[in-house]
This record gives sequence, structure tokens and C-alpha cells, in this order.
Amino acid sequence: MADIKTSANPLFLREDELRRGIELLFYAYRDFTAEPDAMLANHGFGRAHHRAIYFVGRNPGMTVSALLGILRITKQSLNRVLGQLVREGFVERHAGVDDRRQRLLRLTATGVDLERRLSENQRARLARAYREAGADAVAGYQRVLLGIINEGDREKLANG
Repeated sequence: MADIKTSANPLFLREDELRRGIELLFYAYRDFTAEPDAMLANHGFGRAHHRAIYFVGRNPGMTVSALLGILRITKQSLNRVLGQLVREGFVERHAGVDDRRQRLLRLTATGVDLERRLSENQRARLARAYREAGADAVAGYQRVLLGIINEGDREKLANG
């Protein structure tokens, strides 16, 4: 396993430091998703299901189109994921009030419960890391993540 240093190298744009950042992201993502992945597997779901559940839970009444824009997966993939989530009672689809062609998404009570359980460990991990790092480090971390995100989405998320 990589040696974890506690202070940033002042030469942070060098190849070794950039590779270290990539490696830390890989390890963090692996550990951040491990417990939810195991829970999802019990339902026959994958990470696309997790992301759909998460974003529908955060944005009740969002359109299928908006979810497609966030997830950036094909319509076919999203239809497969949403179809399974709807059939198994985790997500509801309703026609839009102003435009009946729109499909608005909302988690069912079962979906809300699953989202809570999936996010519980992730929230705890972030809370622990934030406490250990402190407010300045959290602000810096969030700036770094925003810097990694594509510009169009960065603008939407910067004030969130």
C-alpha cells in the first residue's frame, strides 16, 4: 500500500504528486463504495442503480431527462436501471403536471430507506475525514473536487 504523507509537497504539480492524487482517489473510491456495493448486490443492483437512487432521493420530482444529464449514461441504460427500480418498488414515475410527456421521478418509502442505508456509511466516512482534516482542509478538498468536475457541472455545483 502507498505511504500516506500528512503534508502536501510544495511541488504538487510534479508527476509523482499527480500520480499520488490519482492513487488516493482510486483507494478512496474503492473504500467509499465497498459497503454500498455489497448492499446493492443483495438486490441485484449495481452502481448505476445507486447513483439513480441517490440523485432521485436528493431531487424528488426530477425528470428522467435531468437524471440522464447528471448520470451521463445512455437512455437505454437508464431505462433498464429505472425499469428495475420501478418494478421492484424503489422508484415511482409520474407524468408531469404541466407537460404530461415528462416523467417525474420520486423514491418510494422503500427507496428512501434503501438510499438512507446506502449513504449511511458514506456519510460517516466523510464526517470522520472532515473532523480529522478540519474546516480549511474540507474547503480545499471541495475546491479540488470542483476543479476535477467538467466546467458545466462545476458551475451548477459550486454554490451547493
